[in-house]
Amino acid sequence: MKKNLLISLFAGCCAMSCAESSPPLAEIKKTVTEGRAVLVDVRERDEWNAGHLKAARFLPLSELQTSTKAAVGLPKDKPIYIHCRSGRRAVVAADLLKKQGYDARSLPQGYSELNKEGL
Repeated sequence: MKKNLLISLFAGCCAMSCAESSPPLAEIKKTVTEGRAVLVDVRERDEWNAGHLKAARFLPLSELQTSTKAAVGLPKDKPIYIHCRSGRRAVVAADLLKKQGYDARSLPQGYSELNKEGL
């Protein structure tokens, strides 16, 4: 129980620090639309099937955690903005991708908020 609480607190702190350093959503939307950045959804298949952002690529965290080849096809020369439902999985996914040499950035906003913002 304590371990889960510590992990949740750590993920929350990481999400908050990402929020301070990530660009405004309008800028992210523009760079993704122009092809200068990539938006990745790390939610699982049932969540994706229930609704997803048009510009997002599907790459579930479970695949990222089990296969080093899961990220093949993502560009290493562009920022990769990662989102999930609430931000926690995005932090984990960004860390995994950074270790593989990607410019991965977790978004503190979840799917619902990004959808409302027109991403």
